[in-house]
Amino acid sequence: MDQTVYVAGVGVISAIGNNVAEHLTSFERGEAGMADITLLDTIHRHKLPVAEVKLTDEQLIAITGPTTHNSRTALLSLIAAREALTDAAIPNLSSLRTGFVSANTVGGMDKSEDFFIEFLADNNKGKLKNVFDHECGSMTEIVADQLGITDFMTTISTACSSSANAVFYGTRLIKNDILDVVVAGGTDALTKFTLNGFNTLMILDKEFCKPFDEHREGLNLGEGAGYMVLVSDKVAKTLTKPLYCKLSGYNNSNDAYHQTASSPDGTGSYMAMKGALEKSGLKPSDISYINLHGTGTPNNDSAEGTAVKRLFDPVYPPMSSTKSFTGHTLGASGGIEAVFSALAIKHGIIYPNLRFETRMSDLPLEPERKFLKGQNIKHVMSNSFGFGGNCTSLIFSGI
Repeated sequence: MDQTVYVAGVGVISAIGNNVAEHLTSFERGEAGMADITLLDTIHRHKLPVAEVKLTDEQLIAITGPTTHNSRTALLSLIAAREALTDAAIPNLSSLRTGFVSANTVGGMDKSEDFFIEFLADNNKGKLKNVFDHECGSMTEIVADQLGITDFMTTISTACSSSANAVFYGTRLIKNDILDVVVAGGTDALTKFTLNGFNTLMILDKEFCKPFDEHREGLNLGEGAGYMVLVSDKVAKTLTKPLYCKLSGYNNSNDAYHQTASSPDGTGSYMAMKGALEKSGLKPSDISYINLHGTGTPNNDSAEGTAVKRLFDPVYPPMSSTKSFTGHTLGASGGIEAVFSALAIKHGIIYPNLRFETRMSDLPLEPERKFLKGQNIKHVMSNSFGFGGNCTSLIFSGI
């Protein structure tokens, strides 16, 4: 059942925009989303920059309407998923086998943190409903309920490759004739737990991150959500609105090198990219643009760059890390960057890698510095490499 799977709609929210149109404007203007912490109550305010969505929880609720559990993770998810479904404009969706495959890593932890602040001060205080939906799967269930999707739902949590794997899995569900339509992607909100955790790992940059730069010092955490509506051949033929692209290749590989670090020679990254190419039937020279994982940490960028060199040398396609705009949105990053990949094909654009100045001394490649329009983008590779060596590459192709 190896039918083609198409992208019919996309939706995204991050620090650089609350919808697709705002993101395209921010990219063209070169406006990054990093800033001082304003919404998260943390001791790291005025010390560590992050890429926050520029809306309070109350403002998000005003957009979504109240849900059964108003975790920021679920609110971000609902906004982006609704935009994707509206964009796809699928008639008679309720008559089709529809699924929701959503990824995240923090679940309702933002509300759990609120509970324990009150509870630890006085164990007679704290709202237990804030910890009832702590786990990752609850976020998916809440949003699926709001979207009216009941045929199939599941949650994927594989660190920073989570939502790329959600897109990967959603595609397989359609290819195997289990579903007709899948809303696939992911979401994550900033929490004290993740900020403190990454700070403990000593991989946060105190300035705005510089992916793939020789003098990079770490990443900036971000938040957001990104989803795409995947459809079968049968559904695609019923749509009047132009499709974005098709998902032609995908692969998940694991080098099992370390709990948090990439292998120095980029083994997992290389296997993921090579496997995705083989699945698509494409050659390295066919790739028009690579959306790099590109977190800005010394280890990650060196490992990914080494893998890119191994696979693409001596001719490299244009490449960049859009995390230089959005920060690293963890479990949401693969979904957000899958949306960016689809938009690159539709609009013929290549995104700049902000703040890049100096090529890495040990690699013969460097990312794009300018926003390029009018490009002939046929095939985009999107990389998402997570903790535990969980590496995923997706390839989107024009139709």
